Amino acid sequence: MSAPAASPSDASFSPAIERALLGLDALAAQAVGLSDPNPRVACRLLLADGRVFEGHTQQAGGPHAEVMALRAAHAAGAVTQGATALVTLEPCSHHGRTPPCCDALIAAGIARVVVALQDPNPLVSGRGLARLRAAGVQVDVLPADHPLAVQTQELNIGFISRMVRGRPWVRLKMAASLDGTTALANGASQWITGPQARADGHAWRKRAGAVLTGIGTVEADDPKLDVRLVPTQRQPMRVVVDSRLALKPTAQLFNVPGPVLVYTTANPDDCNGTDGQSVAGLPQEPLQPLQGPGAARVGDMATRWQQLTDVGATVIRTPVSGPQQKTDLPALLADLARREVNELHLEVGHKLGGSFLREGLVDELLLYMAPRLLGPGAGLAHIGPFESLTQSLDWQFTDVSRVGADLRILARRAGGWPAADASHLATASSASDPATSARPAAAA
Repeated sequence: MSAPAASPSDASFSPAIERALLGLDALAAQAVGLSDPNPRVACRLLLADGRVFEGHTQQAGGPHAEVMALRAAHAAGAVTQGATALVTLEPCSHHGRTPPCCDALIAAGIARVVVALQDPNPLVSGRGLARLRAAGVQVDVLPADHPLAVQTQELNIGFISRMVRGRPWVRLKMAASLDGTTALANGASQWITGPQARADGHAWRKRAGAVLTGIGTVEADDPKLDVRLVPTQRQPMRVVVDSRLALKPTAQLFNVPGPVLVYTTANPDDCNGTDGQSVAGLPQEPLQPLQGPGAARVGDMATRWQQLTDVGATVIRTPVSGPQQKTDLPALLADLARREVNELHLEVGHKLGGSFLREGLVDELLLYMAPRLLGPGAGLAHIGPFESLTQSLDWQFTDVSRVGADLRILARRAGGWPAADASHLATASSASDPATSARPAAAA
């Protein structure tokens, strides 16, 4: 699934270009909560008369960063002939929801394009660079360790993951006391951390294309799973893993605009829906929603299915795995990728979280720790028991910050992607800073 490597230019970058590159990561970050499933991209035009115009990617189907910058220049009556374009991601060369950005740059007479990162999308992946060069445009690619190349990869880690691995970047969020308790023995868990940490958690939700939880969490907490505590222009999709199809149509998550997906393991032998296929036979297409009044199990299950579809949920039958016939989580992730989810934000209980961890499906941990001791209760994740320390699941800290009274810890799987598989991009890099300017800031 790796994209062909680009040929980074050996050209040196003048101090003026280096200065002009500053702040492009912050401009691209303005597309968080707006551009998904498209990548978060910024473009800055340096005109011959010294004026500067810029833009970032808009909502899917809207203009890309290059077009926004060109529109700003044209609206000001500026002449773009001979200008230099600084772009954080390779301009697209294909007709998707919008026309190719390469064509717009060429038509505008842009003389030079400086790119931070090659696009991993197989529909682009070097073709944009080649198309510009073929039109006589000077194209330079930043070196792999350039701060903007690193920041661009971090900002678009989910998009790159979906293009390269065929699955979203999975981030598991947890909130716990110092002794690792995420809920009391009686189930109480609201709130272990303070308001600043909760607002910061919503900033991470904003990055996600979907927020996933399990039916146990829905039954215990009835969460909305939306972004409320920070501004956003779009809400992430809500996803519930519910093998029993026990989700009630009165759940609060149905009170938020946008899609709700319910993944269930209803036995195909008990189904006679109109699709008539097992999801295991549909590797190249999204898993098929159950259809028709007989699509779920007979009896009460059919009634539950109908109630959920009546309130707008899409009920999806997933394969099962393991001796306990649990939801096939890799198949679920692949299906979400086909539904164009770049980053998947997990807010799950210790059992479902443990399942994701044991199967090696979590890329990043987002852990908030409150300065309090709560004693026995639910732990961080149900893994083990292990008989040897060598069986541990190892992680690497990438950031530790104070957020209000609490600590926020970010960690990535030791030896995990992309560090172990960074050859997919000529400018890919393993960054020590997990998100640089794209990292959600603590609420004031």
